[in-house]
Amino acid sequence: MAVLKLGNHGRRTLLSIMVFLAVMIVFSQFWALPYGTYISTLLPGEASSPLIMIQESSPSLHLNKNGTFDMVEGVGENRLTVQISEHVVASSKELASVRKATNVDSGMSQSKLLHNNASRDDVDQGAINMGVSANYSTAFGQTIIDITKPLGTGSFISASSSSSEVHKVKQVMEFEAGSKNDSSKIARYVRKMRGATITLSEMNTMLLSRSSFLTSVKRRRSSSIRDRQLRTASLQIKNAPVIRNLLDLHAPLFRNASVFKRSYDLMDHLLKVYVYKEGEKPIFHHPRLRGLYAAEGWFMNLLERSKRFTVRDPRKAHLFYLPFSSETLRTTLYDEKSHSIKDLEHYLTDYLDLIKTRYRFWNRTGGADHFFVACHDWGPRITRDHMSSCIRGLCNANVARGFSVGKDVSVPVTYIRSGNDPTRDIGGKPPSERNILAFFAGQLHGYLRPLLLQYWENKVPDMKILGPMQRDVQSKAVYRDYMKSSKYCICARGYGVHTPRVVESIFYECIPVIISDNYVPPFFEVLDWETFAVFVLEKDIPNLRNILLSISEARYLDMQQKIRMVQRHFIWHKTPEKYDLFHMILHSIWYNRVSQIKSA
Repeated sequence: MAVLKLGNHGRRTLLSIMVFLAVMIVFSQFWALPYGTYISTLLPGEASSPLIMIQESSPSLHLNKNGTFDMVEGVGENRLTVQISEHVVASSKELASVRKATNVDSGMSQSKLLHNNASRDDVDQGAINMGVSANYSTAFGQTIIDITKPLGTGSFISASSSSSEVHKVKQVMEFEAGSKNDSSKIARYVRKMRGATITLSEMNTMLLSRSSFLTSVKRRRSSSIRDRQLRTASLQIKNAPVIRNLLDLHAPLFRNASVFKRSYDLMDHLLKVYVYKEGEKPIFHHPRLRGLYAAEGWFMNLLERSKRFTVRDPRKAHLFYLPFSSETLRTTLYDEKSHSIKDLEHYLTDYLDLIKTRYRFWNRTGGADHFFVACHDWGPRITRDHMSSCIRGLCNANVARGFSVGKDVSVPVTYIRSGNDPTRDIGGKPPSERNILAFFAGQLHGYLRPLLLQYWENKVPDMKILGPMQRDVQSKAVYRDYMKSSKYCICARGYGVHTPRVVESIFYECIPVIISDNYVPPFFEVLDWETFAVFVLEKDIPNLRNILLSISEARYLDMQQKIRMVQRHFIWHKTPEKYDLFHMILHSIWYNRVSQIKSA
């Protein structure tokens, strides 16, 4: 009898343990995310949808019971793993509440690992490959990675099947509307996403304080004629006489039109560039003249064909051009499986080592008289170490991520749809016929654009703030018509700080409203951007309409006139014309180099 009781007791104990373990497994599915791996469950009707699985050891992300994410204050530690699984944890009711979602391949099952000791570019790279907005900031050497919005009501990521080649998952953000603390919340959120803000005023100070970039061109017998020409040009530009009547320039567009005119004329008369012949196509000497990164291709094509500015003998050159394409480098060498851009950096390092071995010119100045133009988002990252001493022409000109104001050159992003006619459809309606206050339409890349839509999409009739538009001919025509009919065009950053909308706004005579903290606008060293553009801090998105309405009609008309005047400086021509985009890029490179020269 005692044995039987003992057996019954054992069975009850075993049953209790099994029940306890089952309860813990169920419990872990709702609460284990911040500390371990979320175990997926298959829900009816959602078998074809992928699940975003997140594993981390910090409390910076929190999963609600309804499948939504909230941010918990704190600094992330260790690592964050983002995995695409086979199912999505969201009920049919929750999926119906998602405003926008992007299609992905139903067979997707690819993992990404983002380390906390990676650079911001590493995180952005992994996010772009996944199509996820992985935003982060740094504090005390640690990385905070945010996959969703950390405010108010939760949000979750949803997806359905579509493309077999491109895997994209979009972040969907939901906010608490009407909260009195919206402005302070978004300010904290923006700081968390991209760190501290360097203002335009601070950039101006950096421009005036170029001493850290100064290089000596010594007065010695062995000094070449090129060195003497650079010294003389530097002095002439610094002491440029004031010109009262500039017949071929609109002076109010420039910081100092007399200085620009003197510098441009000296460049046009003196500058000689040696283009290195090393490097094989397609990465080198193979310009692409269409698409988002076409600026680097157009510049390469026009410079290599230029008889006016190029020389065959490198001893006669003032500047040395490294003719590679950052876009082609990415598409040719990037390994989708490894998700590492180290191979791209190593490739450029090997190329530069070859240049240093074959020529003596790099070592003579430490690369200070060498330059390149790179428009791909990864341009700053793949050149920031071994090519940092160059004059870097970058489209992704982020002053908080290594862009050196006064040395590097901000190149405008020009989306070229037709290589034969890059200025097609230029122009817009007169100010009196522009009945839309502000317009934006585009993909929800990065952390900022979803915020813009949350606050202003369908809120007031005169604010046309839209998400992605179709890519058909009719939709593109509608997009252009909106720009041509709007007073202000919103140029909101995407994954990088740059956007082609800046140049599009200028083409369609719509005042660009640049919402991109730490972005150095094109030709910052010579153009006075605040005379023809509006800069709005990211944290001020809730006040966007009030900011625009506060601009007087007189000031708006003045900016509108300047926009028409500045157009000529942003246009490509098959045969370069005076003061056009090719010459403006080349001049900024020349100007920054000459500005570095000091006599010794």
